[in-house]
Amino acid sequence: MVLLARRARLVPGRSQSVVELLLDFVRINVAQEILGAERARKYVPLLTTLFFAILAFNLTGIIPFLNIAGTSLIGLPIMLALWVYVMYLGAGVRAHGVGGFLKNNLFPPGVPAFMYVLLTPIEFLTVFVLRPATLAIRLMANMVAGHLMLVLTFSATHYFVLEAAPAMKAFGALTFVSAIALTLFEVFVAALQAYIFVVLTAVYLNLSVEAEH
Repeated sequence: MVLLARRARLVPGRSQSVVELLLDFVRINVAQEILGAERARKYVPLLTTLFFAILAFNLTGIIPFLNIAGTSLIGLPIMLALWVYVMYLGAGVRAHGVGGFLKNNLFPPGVPAFMYVLLTPIEFLTVFVLRPATLAIRLMANMVAGHLMLVLTFSATHYFVLEAAPAMKAFGALTFVSAIALTLFEVFVAALQAYIFVVLTAVYLNLSVEAEH
């Protein structure tokens, strides 16, 4: 990104065009669509950084000699989820104050008072535990699953081609083709999971600053 920024031209080349397309995608199709044009300006840097960072770490899973996504190790998803969690709580407290934020999230309006006995503990778990936890677990689980599928297909290819009996070597071609197909699929999953993470982040931020939801 730094190299592209230093070489940026008024008439963009291919690499610059792709990056500008992705930047506009996050700014317009994620931030502005979910948060609104005015509110989105504040959070575009956060969402853009998250998207490109997660995409880059996800793609390490298909890079030779790395072969594992950084986000398939739980520490990184936890760190990213905690960053979103702090921003989420901070945005809500700044918008409504501590009391207002807790009231909006723990005591949904339009509900009979006796129902709060059930709803408030559920809302507490949702706001303070489940949202950050599911962000981290969803990202890690998807990238681990992809890594395992690639390991299995490439390991099977190695076995059939180099170690199996001659009659079974033909299966190596099938597993190799499957491995290539899964590699291409992992590129799609890497982009999809980066997109899902930033969309959920934008949704959580929007819920945090909304007066009622």
